[in-house]
Amino acid sequence: MKLKDWMAMAAGATALMAVAAATPAAADENKLEELKEQGFARIAIANEPPFTAVGADGKVSGAAPDVAREIFKRLGVPDVVASISEYGAMIPGLQAGRHDAITAGLFMKPERCAAVAYSQPILCDAEAFALKKGNPLKLQSYKDIADNPDAKIGAPGGGTEEKLALEAGVPRDRVIVVPDGQSGMKMLQDGRIDVYSLPVLSINDLVSKANDPSIEVVAPVEGAPVYCDGAAFRKGDEALRDAFDVELAKMKESGEFAKIIAPYGFSAKAAMSTTREKLCAAK
Repeated sequence: MKLKDWMAMAAGATALMAVAAATPAAADENKLEELKEQGFARIAIANEPPFTAVGADGKVSGAAPDVAREIFKRLGVPDVVASISEYGAMIPGLQAGRHDAITAGLFMKPERCAAVAYSQPILCDAEAFALKKGNPLKLQSYKDIADNPDAKIGAPGGGTEEKLALEAGVPRDRVIVVPDGQSGMKMLQDGRIDVYSLPVLSINDLVSKANDPSIEVVAPVEGAPVYCDGAAFRKGDEALRDAFDVELAKMKESGEFAKIIAPYGFSAKAAMSTTREKLCAAK
């Protein structure tokens, strides 16, 4: 092969690589425009007040969707359309293109940060237990559950609480996957589980609505960390995530962020005291 022919082929290959490298970025840049044209963003939620909620009329509320709705509106996307999903199915659904974002109290963990592009922190909370009055099994921590061969815990499938229980040594057959909060309370009341675990605000909301004097709350759970969530976007949609973060930062600075989440019981100060980078690096 002559030198000039080889150089021409090399130049062509370089051009092709440049086009290939530019394609994801171009697609990334176009995502927000696609949502503007679509007129709404598809968000994945879990029906877990006060993080997320779906009313009898189908209206979606809760701290996470309310923040997302306002930010998308500021970005030129008029509305959000929500679909309820188990926590364990949210990231696969996002990756498969069934959602444009997850706004559901999906707490940041290193493994999740490797799979999705998180916004900066939005909602922070500790862990809690709902159990029978008097706490007959004396359960104050996930390790207490592991150490008691008779104790069964209910937790959302794929959620933080399920993982914390398994990591503490609770056997798989004593960690009962619960589809939603109402089911968890019913299972606790019926004696099918001994403790139901969710974030503090979620447990308090459920117990308050149940109005059952036979149920009490242990909070915070001993040894369990405080977690924060963020809106989660597909890898490759970082430009959309960054635009979301710009508006989120403006709202935090102006106090509008606090006005949205404070009525639900969340602390804006807690969300503003940490960063995505710190949370994603935490063990």
